[in-house]
Amino acid sequence: MEELPCKGCKGLCCGPVPVTESELRRIKKKIKSMPLKLRSQLENQQRFYGTCIFYDLDHDRCGIHTVRPNICRMFGYYQELVCFRKPELATKNMNSSTQQEYVGTLSIDFTWKDMKR
Repeated sequence: MEELPCKGCKGLCCGPVPVTESELRRIKKKIKSMPLKLRSQLENQQRFYGTCIFYDLDHDRCGIHTVRPNICRMFGYYQELVCFRKPELATKNMNSSTQQEYVGTLSIDFTWKDMKR
């Protein structure tokens, strides 16, 4: 499968990011297991409002890639979540089985403060 051209995007397409309860639990666990220095560097980056609090601007990539929400995994490959730099990759349709119940949105409902609880 062809890759998305995310390099240089600086996370502008990454948000707002809705999360399910199970995704939020996995993210919190990941954050708590990160080395303090790495977590602090990620937390203290200045981002555009509404973009994901976990996008690592210093390295131009997702800071929680291994536990990223399903919506992030689907982005760019589904017609409802088109990557504007490579729209031809959006060939799949979402169906009811991919729809999940979200408990909130990263950066808006859940911030770094919530990850430390």
